[in-house]
Amino acid sequence: MTPADLEAALKAAFSRCDHNFCPLSEEQKEILLQVAAELSGQKAKTNNRLNNPLDELSPEQRQSFWQYIQVQEQQNLSWKAQLLNDWLQERDSGEMQFIRESYGFAWLNRIQPAHIAKYAQEVLKLKIGDRIEVANGLWEWVQENGPCSRQWFPCTVVAVDDTSCTIRFSNGAEYQIQGVYNWNRYNWRWIE
Repeated sequence: MTPADLEAALKAAFSRCDHNFCPLSEEQKEILLQVAAELSGQKAKTNNRLNNPLDELSPEQRQSFWQYIQVQEQQNLSWKAQLLNDWLQERDSGEMQFIRESYGFAWLNRIQPAHIAKYAQEVLKLKIGDRIEVANGLWEWVQENGPCSRQWFPCTVVAVDDTSCTIRFSNGAEYQIQGVYNWNRYNWRWIE
């Protein structure tokens, strides 16, 4: 299949989606066309909406932004809705005020979960001395609605490498978390 055939097939699929009342957004169409172009070896047409808006932030700004997202998620709040509410009600957004002043609503609206995921690994790196909370799911079977539910325990990171870390609880007990950034990421979180 030539690149032109692939593009024509995708456009036919877009049309069929529209006809069946399940249209794709323009951004979804652009992403699919970009991936098809990359797979066929062509250089994809660049589009500002497909660029990661977080690339425009400094590493310090991304770190602050990520910490803000984590705090909001720990409180079961939408970080984007919180920022927008601050803006609409003309409240100061604290450390996130720089987004309103320097980047604005259009920039914020461009952020998608995939953009945040790209930088998650950059800002999630643990350091010795960091305070985190770990879930009992690390050492026992927990169920969302079972007799043993998820509980969180504060601890301190005492050793860290690329794939694991060792934590120390307040009683002095230590535990090594394997796959700390991968499969066990669900079982730890930053302490506010």
